[in-house]
Amino acid sequence: MPLEGIRVLELGTLLAGPFTGRLLGDFGAEVIKIEAPDVSDPLRNWGKSKEGVGLWWPIQSRNKKSITLNLRTPEGQEILKELVAEADILIENFRPGTFEKWGLSYESLSEINPKLIMTRTSGFGQTGPYHKKAGFGSVGEAMGGIRYVTGFEDRAPSRIGISIGDTLAALFATIGTLVALQERHQSGKGQVVDTAIYESVFAVMESLIPDYLLAGYIRERMGNVLPGVAPSNIYFTKDKTYVVIGANADGVFRRLCEAMGQPELAEDGRYATHLARGENQKQLDALIEEWTKSLDSKEILALLEEHGVPSGLIYSAKDIVEDPHYAAREMIIKTEHPTLGEFPMPGIVPKLSRTPGGVKHVGAESVGKDNAAVYGKLLEYDEEKLEELKQKNII
Repeated sequence: MPLEGIRVLELGTLLAGPFTGRLLGDFGAEVIKIEAPDVSDPLRNWGKSKEGVGLWWPIQSRNKKSITLNLRTPEGQEILKELVAEADILIENFRPGTFEKWGLSYESLSEINPKLIMTRTSGFGQTGPYHKKAGFGSVGEAMGGIRYVTGFEDRAPSRIGISIGDTLAALFATIGTLVALQERHQSGKGQVVDTAIYESVFAVMESLIPDYLLAGYIRERMGNVLPGVAPSNIYFTKDKTYVVIGANADGVFRRLCEAMGQPELAEDGRYATHLARGENQKQLDALIEEWTKSLDSKEILALLEEHGVPSGLIYSAKDIVEDPHYAAREMIIKTEHPTLGEFPMPGIVPKLSRTPGGVKHVGAESVGKDNAAVYGKLLEYDEEKLEELKQKNII
């Protein structure tokens, strides 16, 4: 696997940091998940559960080894330094200043291991006037701009149905980690990867800022459309469902008009160009929905596929599970769980042709499952030492 031989220490809880570890683990990195011996990662109990098992944890912590370590004690801090000496990457998502308070700053850790890459994810980053503030994903989404534009114009700002802020931060943290890993091949030195949740959200906000500063326009909530991009919406059908149609490029719009049996629309001055369609967005959407309401969704999708127009249904979990394309692309994989048996989860993204990623096992069900294996093999602790550390609540 492409990241085989790379050892990652994952500290922190919940989403952004652990998702970064999951992505690295998907491609072969040895990820050692470290939890406090007395307070485990709350994600173990998040989401729906079956037979007392949280259904999110086995996915988020797949491929990871599980150990415990009390970083609030001097002895625990010294043990972490021993682990750092054997690691390539350390991931943490504590509030900025926490690691420094424990005597575990990057400067001190890099003296032990100059090649160490320290990937730090927080609400507002490691510097700046807000850096010490607590910052969950929801706050980052709000300050990053995505909450303001999400929802309908006559209602309060809405959230997206997943933890998108944490997920985006994890994706950028992963990119930064891989970039630092590549640069290390040239310099032989590690560095800090500083990822803020609000910045990760802001980075995907398209032309939001020049729209405001150069054109005096503040993007508002627009429901299911993008301002000035048409047609790109959901449309009600005869069988009382919705189809998504994206036909905002000129050539695709012509094909949509042909599929609708109204080729003359493509020559109409109100709709002939991208700018014109944007200016007449509501009127154009009404024309398209008048057509979709006359047909069942299957008929619509068949016509649009025949004419090469991007379209589809809005999938629920049931639709995803039953879709043959998901199956063909191995996007729902099944791995054995010690309690639940066969456990379904999302497959690997992206697909690599020669060295693909994979899932070896679900997240460890018991906290500290790999204490003996990691401490015994990596740090050469014997059973007596492990028992002593356990009794002292260090592990």
